[in-house]
Amino acid sequence: MRRVPVPHAPALAALALVAACGWSGAADDGGERPPGAPTGVTAQAGSATSVHVMWNAVASAPGVHAYEIYRGTTKISEVPGSAHMVDVTRLTPSTTYVFTVRARDGDGRLGPSSRQVRARTPAAVAADRSAPSRPARPTGRAAGSRAVQLSWGAAEDDRTVASYDIYQGTAKVHSVGGSQTATVVTGLRPGTRYTFTIRARDAADNVSPPSAAVRLTTPGTDDDGGDTAPTGFRVTTHRADGAHYLDLSWLPPRADGVVTEYQIQLDRGQPTSLVWGGTPPEGRAAHSFYIGREAGVAHRVRIRARLPDGTWGGFSAERKVTTGSGSGSGPQG
Repeated sequence: MRRVPVPHAPALAALALVAACGWSGAADDGGERPPGAPTGVTAQAGSATSVHVMWNAVASAPGVHAYEIYRGTTKISEVPGSAHMVDVTRLTPSTTYVFTVRARDGDGRLGPSSRQVRARTPAAVAADRSAPSRPARPTGRAAGSRAVQLSWGAAEDDRTVASYDIYQGTAKVHSVGGSQTATVVTGLRPGTRYTFTIRARDAADNVSPPSAAVRLTTPGTDDDGGDTAPTGFRVTTHRADGAHYLDLSWLPPRADGVVTEYQIQLDRGQPTSLVWGGTPPEGRAAHSFYIGREAGVAHRVRIRARLPDGTWGGFSAERKVTTGSGSGSGPQG
Protein backbone atom coordinates (compact mmCIF):
# COMPACT_ATOMS: atom_id res chain seq x y z
CA MET A 1 0.00 0.00 0.00
CA ARG A 2 1.40 3.34 -1.04
CA ARG A 3 1.90 5.92 1.67
CA VAL A 4 -0.88 8.46 1.88
CA PRO A 5 0.36 12.05 1.35
CA VAL A 6 -0.13 14.20 4.44
CA PRO A 7 -2.42 17.16 3.59
CA HIS A 8 -1.43 20.73 4.39
CA ALA A 9 -3.08 21.75 7.64
CA PRO A 10 -5.91 23.96 6.25
CA ALA A 11 -7.21 21.07 4.15
CA LEU A 12 -7.74 18.72 7.07
CA ALA A 13 -11.10 20.18 8.12
CA ALA A 14 -12.80 19.57 4.79
CA LEU A 15 -11.07 16.60 3.17
CA ALA A 16 -10.37 12.94 3.76
CA LEU A 17 -7.58 11.10 1.95
CA VAL A 18 -7.59 7.38 1.23
CA ALA A 19 -4.87 5.55 -0.69
CA ALA A 20 -6.40 2.99 -3.01
CA CYS A 21 -6.56 2.03 -6.65
CA GLY A 22 -10.15 2.64 -7.72
CA TRP A 23 -11.28 3.05 -4.11
CA SER A 24 -15.06 3.09 -3.86
CA GLY A 25 -15.79 3.28 -0.16
CA ALA A 26 -16.98 -0.34 -0.02
CA ALA A 27 -16.11 -2.47 2.97
CA ASP A 28 -13.06 -4.73 2.90
CA ASP A 29 -14.93 -7.56 4.60
CA GLY A 30 -16.86 -8.93 1.64
CA GLY A 31 -19.64 -6.35 1.85
CA GLU A 32 -20.83 -7.14 5.38
CA ARG A 33 -21.14 -3.45 6.19
CA PRO A 34 -24.08 -1.33 5.01
CA PRO A 35 -23.61 1.15 2.15
CA GLY A 36 -22.18 4.57 2.90
CA ALA A 37 -24.16 7.78 3.11
CA PRO A 38 -25.10 9.32 -0.26
CA THR A 39 -23.08 12.43 -1.11
CA GLY A 40 -23.75 15.43 -3.31
CA VAL A 41 -27.40 15.64 -2.26
CA THR A 42 -29.25 18.66 -3.64
CA ALA A 43 -32.88 19.82 -3.56
CA GLN A 44 -34.41 22.25 -6.05
CA ALA A 45 -38.02 23.45 -6.09
CA GLY A 46 -39.63 22.45 -9.38
CA SER A 47 -42.93 24.22 -8.74
CA ALA A 48 -45.02 25.51 -5.84
CA THR A 49 -45.88 21.91 -4.94
CA SER A 50 -42.82 19.86 -5.97
CA VAL A 51 -39.10 19.54 -5.23
CA HIS A 52 -36.47 17.70 -7.29
CA VAL A 53 -33.97 15.80 -5.09
CA MET A 54 -30.69 14.44 -6.51
CA TRP A 55 -27.67 12.61 -5.07
CA ASN A 56 -24.51 10.85 -6.18
CA ALA A 57 -24.47 7.09 -6.73
CA VAL A 58 -23.12 5.11 -3.75
CA ALA A 59 -20.57 2.37 -4.40
CA SER A 60 -21.29 -0.71 -2.30
CA ALA A 61 -20.56 -4.45 -2.26
CA PRO A 62 -23.09 -5.96 -2.74
CA GLY A 63 -24.54 -3.20 -4.89
CA VAL A 64 -27.12 -0.66 -3.80
CA HIS A 65 -30.59 -2.17 -4.22
CA ALA A 66 -32.60 0.99 -3.48
CA TYR A 67 -32.46 4.54 -2.17
CA GLU A 68 -34.91 5.76 0.48
CA ILE A 69 -35.87 9.44 0.52
CA TYR A 70 -36.97 11.13 3.75
CA ARG A 71 -38.76 14.42 4.40
CA GLY A 72 -37.76 15.23 7.94
CA THR A 73 -37.93 11.86 9.68
CA THR A 74 -40.65 10.44 7.44
CA LYS A 75 -39.84 8.12 4.56
CA ILE A 76 -41.72 9.46 1.55
CA SER A 77 -40.29 7.63 -1.44
CA GLU A 78 -38.06 4.80 -2.62
CA VAL A 79 -36.32 4.41 -5.99
CA PRO A 80 -34.20 1.60 -7.50
CA GLY A 81 -30.45 1.60 -6.94
CA SER A 82 -29.90 2.56 -10.60
CA ALA A 83 -31.62 5.93 -10.01
CA HIS A 84 -30.19 8.95 -8.22
CA MET A 85 -33.02 11.46 -8.46
CA VAL A 86 -36.68 11.77 -7.51
CA ASP A 87 -39.48 14.34 -7.75
CA VAL A 88 -41.24 14.88 -4.43
CA THR A 89 -44.78 16.09 -5.15
CA ARG A 90 -47.96 17.18 -3.34
CA LEU A 91 -46.07 19.72 -1.24
CA THR A 92 -47.35 23.00 0.20
CA PRO A 93 -46.46 26.32 -1.47
CA SER A 94 -44.21 28.79 0.36
CA THR A 95 -42.86 26.08 2.65
CA THR A 96 -39.32 25.00 3.54
CA TYR A 97 -38.66 21.26 3.52
CA VAL A 98 -35.71 19.19 4.74
CA PHE A 99 -34.68 16.05 2.86
CA THR A 100 -32.19 13.21 3.42
CA VAL A 101 -31.38 10.06 1.44
CA ARG A 102 -30.29 6.58 2.59
CA ALA A 103 -28.93 3.67 0.54
CA ARG A 104 -30.02 0.05 1.07
CA ASP A 105 -28.02 -2.88 -0.28
CA GLY A 106 -29.25 -6.15 -1.75
CA ASP A 107 -29.15 -7.86 1.65
CA GLY A 108 -31.43 -5.25 3.21
CA ARG A 109 -28.75 -3.34 5.13
CA LEU A 110 -29.62 0.35 5.39
CA GLY A 111 -26.78 2.86 5.36
CA PRO A 112 -26.56 6.14 7.28
CA SER A 113 -28.45 9.24 6.25
CA SER A 114 -26.98 11.80 3.90
CA ARG A 115 -26.50 15.35 5.06
CA GLN A 116 -29.70 17.37 5.26
CA VAL A 117 -30.66 19.60 2.35
CA ARG A 118 -33.37 22.25 2.33
CA ALA A 119 -35.61 23.59 -0.39
CA ARG A 120 -38.38 26.17 -0.25
CA THR A 121 -41.33 25.92 -2.58
CA PRO A 122 -42.37 29.21 -4.21
CA ALA A 123 -45.73 30.83 -3.60
CA ALA A 124 -48.72 29.50 -5.50
CA VAL A 125 -49.95 31.61 -8.38
CA ALA A 126 -53.71 31.99 -8.46
CA ALA A 127 -55.58 31.15 -11.66
CA ASP A 128 -52.41 30.58 -13.70
CA ARG A 129 -53.33 28.26 -16.54
CA SER A 130 -50.80 29.55 -19.06
CA ALA A 131 -47.90 27.20 -19.74
CA PRO A 132 -44.41 28.52 -20.59
CA SER A 133 -43.24 28.56 -24.17
CA ARG A 134 -41.12 25.68 -25.38
CA PRO A 135 -37.35 26.02 -24.70
CA ALA A 136 -35.65 27.33 -27.83
CA ARG A 137 -32.67 26.20 -29.90
CA PRO A 138 -31.55 23.17 -27.87
CA THR A 139 -28.06 21.93 -28.67
CA GLY A 140 -25.76 19.30 -27.23
CA ARG A 141 -22.55 17.35 -27.57
CA ALA A 142 -21.02 14.21 -26.16
CA ALA A 143 -18.86 14.80 -23.07
CA GLY A 144 -16.94 11.55 -22.97
CA SER A 145 -18.42 8.11 -23.49
CA ARG A 146 -20.91 8.32 -20.57
CA ALA A 147 -22.15 11.92 -20.57
CA VAL A 148 -23.61 14.66 -22.78
CA GLN A 149 -23.77 18.43 -22.38
CA LEU A 150 -27.09 20.10 -23.22
CA SER A 151 -28.02 23.76 -23.53
CA TRP A 152 -31.13 25.65 -24.67
CA GLY A 153 -32.65 29.10 -24.96
CA ALA A 154 -34.77 30.34 -22.06
CA ALA A 155 -38.51 29.76 -22.24
CA GLU A 156 -40.99 32.61 -21.72
CA ASP A 157 -43.83 32.66 -19.22
CA ASP A 158 -46.40 35.27 -18.14
CA ARG A 159 -45.13 34.81 -14.56
CA THR A 160 -41.81 32.98 -14.02
CA VAL A 161 -40.23 29.75 -15.24
CA ALA A 162 -39.59 27.69 -12.09
CA SER A 163 -37.63 24.80 -13.58
CA TYR A 164 -36.64 22.87 -16.68
CA ASP A 165 -37.21 19.13 -17.01
CA ILE A 166 -34.85 17.06 -19.18
CA TYR A 167 -36.23 13.97 -20.89
CA GLN A 168 -34.31 11.05 -22.37
CA GLY A 169 -36.80 9.64 -24.82
CA THR A 170 -40.05 9.60 -22.84
CA ALA A 171 -38.38 9.34 -19.40
CA LYS A 172 -37.68 12.37 -17.26
CA VAL A 173 -34.04 12.12 -16.16
CA HIS A 174 -33.23 15.48 -14.57
CA SER A 175 -34.49 18.93 -13.56
CA VAL A 176 -32.69 22.25 -13.11
CA GLY A 177 -33.75 25.63 -11.78
CA GLY A 178 -35.56 28.12 -13.95
CA SER A 179 -32.51 30.40 -14.19
CA GLN A 180 -30.35 27.58 -15.62
CA THR A 181 -30.23 26.86 -19.36
CA ALA A 182 -27.54 24.16 -19.51
CA THR A 183 -26.74 20.88 -17.80
CA VAL A 184 -24.72 17.69 -18.12
CA VAL A 185 -26.46 14.31 -18.15
CA THR A 186 -24.28 11.43 -16.94
CA GLY A 187 -24.76 7.70 -16.48
CA LEU A 188 -25.04 6.98 -20.22
CA ARG A 189 -23.65 4.02 -22.17
CA PRO A 190 -20.70 4.21 -24.56
CA GLY A 191 -21.47 3.94 -28.25
CA THR A 192 -25.21 4.59 -27.82
CA ARG A 193 -27.59 6.96 -29.60
CA TYR A 194 -29.82 9.13 -27.38
CA THR A 195 -32.64 11.60 -27.93
CA PHE A 196 -33.20 14.45 -25.44
CA THR A 197 -35.90 17.10 -25.11
CA ILE A 198 -36.46 19.88 -22.56
CA ARG A 199 -39.71 21.19 -21.07
CA ALA A 200 -40.21 24.36 -19.02
CA ARG A 201 -42.38 24.35 -15.88
CA ASP A 202 -43.87 27.27 -13.97
CA ALA A 203 -44.78 27.55 -10.27
CA ALA A 204 -48.35 26.42 -10.98
CA ASP A 205 -47.05 23.17 -12.55
CA ASN A 206 -47.97 24.23 -16.07
CA VAL A 207 -45.58 22.44 -18.43
CA SER A 208 -44.48 23.67 -21.84
CA PRO A 209 -44.49 21.62 -25.04
CA PRO A 210 -41.20 19.75 -25.54
CA SER A 211 -38.32 21.48 -27.23
CA ALA A 212 -36.97 20.26 -30.52
CA ALA A 213 -35.16 16.95 -30.09
CA VAL A 214 -31.39 16.77 -29.62
CA ARG A 215 -29.96 13.51 -30.99
CA LEU A 216 -26.49 12.53 -29.83
CA THR A 217 -24.30 9.42 -29.94
CA THR A 218 -21.78 8.77 -27.18
CA PRO A 219 -18.31 7.62 -28.31
CA GLY A 220 -17.27 4.00 -27.88
CA THR A 221 -15.20 2.77 -24.96
CA ASP A 222 -11.94 3.86 -26.58
CA ASP A 223 -12.87 7.46 -25.76
CA ASP A 224 -10.47 9.00 -23.21
CA GLY A 225 -13.21 10.85 -21.34
CA GLY A 226 -11.40 14.16 -21.74
CA ASP A 227 -14.65 16.14 -21.73
CA THR A 228 -15.38 14.86 -18.22
CA ALA A 229 -11.93 15.76 -16.85
CA PRO A 230 -11.20 18.62 -14.42
CA THR A 231 -9.97 21.69 -16.27
CA GLY A 232 -7.55 24.51 -15.51
CA PHE A 233 -5.36 22.12 -13.52
CA ARG A 234 -2.38 23.89 -11.90
CA VAL A 235 0.45 22.57 -9.74
CA THR A 236 2.98 24.57 -7.70
CA THR A 237 5.20 23.79 -4.72
CA HIS A 238 6.01 25.53 -1.45
CA ARG A 239 8.22 24.86 1.56
CA ALA A 240 7.11 25.07 5.19
CA ASP A 241 8.90 23.92 8.37
CA GLY A 242 11.61 22.21 6.37
CA ALA A 243 9.18 20.15 4.28
CA HIS A 244 7.94 20.50 0.70
CA TYR A 245 4.27 20.53 -0.30
CA LEU A 246 2.50 20.29 -3.63
CA ASP A 247 -0.29 22.82 -4.18
CA LEU A 248 -3.01 21.73 -6.61
CA SER A 249 -5.95 23.71 -7.97
CA TRP A 250 -8.54 22.91 -10.63
CA LEU A 251 -12.04 23.53 -11.91
CA PRO A 252 -14.49 20.63 -11.37
CA PRO A 253 -15.91 19.01 -14.51
CA ARG A 254 -19.43 19.96 -15.45
CA ALA A 255 -21.62 17.14 -14.20
CA ASP A 256 -25.24 16.24 -13.61
CA GLY A 257 -24.90 16.68 -9.84
CA VAL A 258 -22.18 17.48 -7.30
CA VAL A 259 -18.62 16.14 -7.52
CA THR A 260 -17.37 15.13 -4.06
CA GLU A 261 -14.49 12.75 -4.81
CA TYR A 262 -11.29 12.92 -6.87
CA GLN A 263 -8.27 10.73 -7.54
CA ILE A 264 -4.81 12.30 -7.52
CA GLN A 265 -2.18 10.32 -9.42
CA LEU A 266 1.44 11.13 -8.56
CA ASP A 267 4.21 9.96 -10.91
CA ARG A 268 1.78 7.50 -12.56
CA GLY A 269 1.66 5.46 -9.36
CA GLN A 270 -1.29 4.24 -7.30
CA PRO A 271 -3.98 6.96 -7.19
CA THR A 272 -4.96 8.57 -3.90
CA SER A 273 -8.64 9.37 -3.34
CA LEU A 274 -9.55 12.86 -2.16
CA VAL A 275 -13.03 13.08 -0.61
CA TRP A 276 -14.80 16.23 0.48
CA GLY A 277 -16.45 15.60 3.83
CA GLY A 278 -18.45 18.83 3.67
CA THR A 279 -19.78 20.89 0.79
CA PRO A 280 -17.32 21.00 -2.15
CA PRO A 281 -16.41 24.42 -3.56
CA GLU A 282 -18.56 25.51 -6.48
CA GLY A 283 -15.69 27.18 -8.32
CA ARG A 284 -11.96 26.50 -8.33
CA ALA A 285 -10.95 23.81 -5.85
CA ALA A 286 -7.56 23.66 -4.13
CA HIS A 287 -5.61 21.13 -2.09
CA SER A 288 -2.05 20.90 -0.69
CA PHE A 289 -0.21 17.82 0.53
CA TYR A 290 3.20 16.86 1.92
CA ILE A 291 5.62 15.46 -0.64
CA GLY A 292 8.98 15.13 1.20
CA ARG A 293 11.90 17.07 2.60
CA GLU A 294 14.25 16.88 -0.37
CA ALA A 295 14.53 19.76 -2.84
CA GLY A 296 15.04 19.30 -6.56
CA VAL A 297 12.78 16.24 -6.92
CA ALA A 298 10.65 16.23 -10.08
CA HIS A 299 7.07 14.98 -10.00
CA ARG A 300 4.21 14.49 -12.47
CA VAL A 301 0.63 14.94 -11.29
CA ARG A 302 -2.84 14.55 -12.77
CA ILE A 303 -6.37 14.35 -11.35
CA ARG A 304 -9.79 12.93 -12.22
CA ALA A 305 -13.27 13.12 -10.69
CA ARG A 306 -15.83 10.52 -9.70
CA LEU A 307 -18.96 11.65 -11.53
CA PRO A 308 -22.33 11.73 -9.74
CA ASP A 309 -23.41 8.49 -11.47
CA GLY A 310 -20.51 6.67 -9.76
CA THR A 311 -18.22 6.36 -12.79
CA TRP A 312 -14.78 7.97 -13.12
CA GLY A 313 -14.31 10.84 -15.54
CA GLY A 314 -11.22 11.37 -17.65
CA PHE A 315 -7.86 12.43 -16.23
CA SER A 316 -6.79 16.05 -16.48
CA ALA A 317 -3.71 17.07 -18.40
CA GLU A 318 -0.57 15.97 -16.58
CA ARG A 319 1.48 18.70 -14.89
CA LYS A 320 5.14 18.65 -13.91
CA VAL A 321 6.67 20.28 -10.84
CA THR A 322 10.02 20.19 -9.01
CA THR A 323 10.22 20.59 -5.23
CA GLY A 324 11.92 23.78 -4.20
CA SER A 325 11.20 25.52 -7.50
CA GLY A 326 8.14 27.32 -6.18
CA SER A 327 6.30 26.85 -9.45
CA GLY A 328 5.21 24.13 -11.80
CA SER A 329 3.25 23.70 -14.98
CA GLY A 330 -0.27 24.94 -15.53
CA PRO A 331 -2.72 25.28 -18.36
CA GLN A 332 -1.10 26.25 -21.61
CA GLY A 333 -2.27 29.32 -23.50
